[in-house]
Amino acid sequence: MVPRRVPRWPSWLLRASPGWAQTAGPLGACVRQRGWPGSSWGAGLASPPARRGCSSTPSPPPAVVPTQERYPVLRLPFSTVSEQDVAAFARIVPGLVTTDPAELAAHNVDWLRTVRGCSKVLLRPRTSEEVSRILRHCHERNLAVNPQGGNTGMVGGSVPVFDEIILSTALMNQVISFDDVSGTLVCQAGCVLEELSRHVEERDFIMPLDLGAKGSCHIGGNVATNAGGLRFLRYGSLHGTVLGLEVVLADGTVLNCLTSLRKDNTGYDLKQLFIGSEGTLGVITAVSILCPPKPKAVNVAFLGCPNFAGVLRTFRTCRGALGEILSAFEFMDAACMQLVERHLHLARPVQESPFYVLIETSGSHAGHDAEKLGSFLEHALGSGLVTDGTLATDQRRIKMLWALRERITEALSLDGYVYKYDLSLPVERLYDIVTSLRAHLGPRAKHVVGYGHLGDGNLHLNVTAEAFSTSLLAALEPHVYEWTAGQRGSISAEHGVGFKKRDVLGYSKPPEALQLMCQLKALLDPKGILNPYKMLPTQA
Repeated sequence: MVPRRVPRWPSWLLRASPGWAQTAGPLGACVRQRGWPGSSWGAGLASPPARRGCSSTPSPPPAVVPTQERYPVLRLPFSTVSEQDVAAFARIVPGLVTTDPAELAAHNVDWLRTVRGCSKVLLRPRTSEEVSRILRHCHERNLAVNPQGGNTGMVGGSVPVFDEIILSTALMNQVISFDDVSGTLVCQAGCVLEELSRHVEERDFIMPLDLGAKGSCHIGGNVATNAGGLRFLRYGSLHGTVLGLEVVLADGTVLNCLTSLRKDNTGYDLKQLFIGSEGTLGVITAVSILCPPKPKAVNVAFLGCPNFAGVLRTFRTCRGALGEILSAFEFMDAACMQLVERHLHLARPVQESPFYVLIETSGSHAGHDAEKLGSFLEHALGSGLVTDGTLATDQRRIKMLWALRERITEALSLDGYVYKYDLSLPVERLYDIVTSLRAHLGPRAKHVVGYGHLGDGNLHLNVTAEAFSTSLLAALEPHVYEWTAGQRGSISAEHGVGFKKRDVLGYSKPPEALQLMCQLKALLDPKGILNPYKMLPTQA
């Protein structure tokens, strides 16, 4: 079937910024944009975003202040690891016990370099049985344990606060099975998301979630934090796509709920307790997850919008026009783009605008998708909803456009100390807090930026400063949380609670819910050894 002719666009709508055309792409040589049959959309587009040369030598990062010194937190009465404990661990996982401070350093610090623990022992089991034996010993000895996956978390949940034993799932990285009829993947918790994506894509499926940290994050950590990501709009949360889990409880009990069934209505759905529990109720060791079929046609449009009201109107129009093929709708403000250009040397692909949106479509028929997307773009450009745009249909340019959105976090981390807020808000109020906070903070902040998953009502609010400041933190908190609660929003949309947000849960959860959470923790982990100082409020 031949796609219907897409209207030709005026050349001024297709031009890209000068830097877009003159730089070499960071993912390889530039590729010629493939336009739709009978269309000039894409014909006038230049090469993808690029990494420009940089002559300056980066200075070494500053030392991270230990969490126990920066924050008012007291060590709970856990035992201290002894030589006998280390010897016992060595018998359980021979050759996989690390006590070298130099090797432990990276595991004690979060990747944002905002929190640091002082663990003296790192364990790297390969099987759930080894995890079971480790936790049985820790339970008997009252030793605190910090489960750790790829250590890509944003809220300090994946690193110790004091001297908790780090239990890494990095070596639990085996794919157990994949059913190419149902699309069910069963794997160990330490499998890296990007490697799983490659594995299932070779079999014409995709993972139901996609994150900027996919090259490092583990599927077990994704499930433990109920990670959202870039495909949430299309495929929903992990509460719906995870079919089963294997979890080791605090006392070493192995809970095998690793079913691959789509339907199982036999009592309490226990796996749901552990999705989003952040390692406080048990250590996830294996996952069964449903993977959707790989789309046969993917398109990404990157557009400039004159204001946030235009972003909202574009989303409403887009959702109505694209329907079932809409798989992502992301937005970023001009400050985000400027930081990506400045720190990562990526070129802006469209004319400078106050806001930018990235729209992805995924479908089974290229002609059908091209017709729907073409009709939407014609309306959006013709009505002034968007002021400029570029389109990618080949994989290389799609990745390059996505890099502009996915690497914002990286650019922010290079701008100084980052105060990060991951909020769920009514879509129509999503950007109001960014404007309000800029006025509230004034020159005390270096940058206040907003970006995120507009289709999910998820704002990533970030504030940068030259260094950590208690006075700036006091200006931000509880102001941000009070504002969010006033909109009946959530103080954590997808990043979780971790260490940093445990004492502000009351802004999103009623006392009765917090009490029940504490009761569940006491039931499953009566000694409180699993990921202490995380998730639950201090007074709990």
